[in-house]
Amino acid sequence: MCVDSSKIDSTVTTQTSQEALLKTNFPDLELFASGKVRDVYSIGKDRLLFIATDRISAFDYVLASGIPLKGKVLTQMSLFWFEFLKGTVSNHVVTANVDQYPPELQKYRDQLSGRSMLVVRAEMFPVECVARGYLSGSGWKEYKATGSVSGIKLPVGLRESDKLPEPIFTPATKATTGHDENISFAQMQNIIGQDLATKLRDLTLKIYSTAANYASGRGIIIADTKFEFGKTEEGIVLADEVLTPDSSRFWPADQYKPGATQESFDKQYVRDYLEEIRWNKQPPAPALPVSVVAKTSEKYVDAYRKLTGRELGK
Repeated sequence: MCVDSSKIDSTVTTQTSQEALLKTNFPDLELFASGKVRDVYSIGKDRLLFIATDRISAFDYVLASGIPLKGKVLTQMSLFWFEFLKGTVSNHVVTANVDQYPPELQKYRDQLSGRSMLVVRAEMFPVECVARGYLSGSGWKEYKATGSVSGIKLPVGLRESDKLPEPIFTPATKATTGHDENISFAQMQNIIGQDLATKLRDLTLKIYSTAANYASGRGIIIADTKFEFGKTEEGIVLADEVLTPDSSRFWPADQYKPGATQESFDKQYVRDYLEEIRWNKQPPAPALPVSVVAKTSEKYVDAYRKLTGRELGK
């Protein structure tokens, strides 16, 4: 999701580690968008350059600390899933090999290596496609209040983190700032049309089931995840990031205990710290202690290693 770059400039004020890349600086390239994590540049008429920085956000603010290796984890994990899901859905990736990037990008290879993708520019659909296999996060809050999630009535008596009888599709509107807003499937149909909404719903649930089955064999529960889809000359493509700790809830299966919030591989560790220090969730966003930065980086890298069976960068 993209936010005003001035918000990033005002909140990202310090860097706790020289290894963390908080902001790219390519003065001769056209900045297409700058988000909470990604900087995107236009490369010609039909290509975009995605760079995942090491920025981390919580409670809708980019924090003053970066998380070393986070951007590389997000990129490398997305690339893993894009390849894994090739038989299920097309994607927007052209190449992530910097050697194959246009000549004007070669001088930036130190900032691009391992954390960037050259992609086809797609016409993005204005909805987030969310699949939930477990009751957590905003879904849990909505269920407690209404007994439903995005208009889908669920059984009475479910606990936080319970596995759902079957995965459900809970779309959301895209927010340029703040939280995305959960909507019903009927509302999604009104936004993009019945046929397209049905295609994206079915594709989302198929991708989720395929990925969740794979992850369970690696000892990880994918509780929920969100996808972004776009349209190119080839048709519908999976775009942006895919099944990362930023876009999904990954839980270690051997620690799963329904009825409470779960241990996770995502940035919940950071959120918990910010709650402990009683941050008022207003700017300026605080810096993180070195220990919290290190532990968070470790969680991201561990998620990559467990899911892919690879060491980062190999």
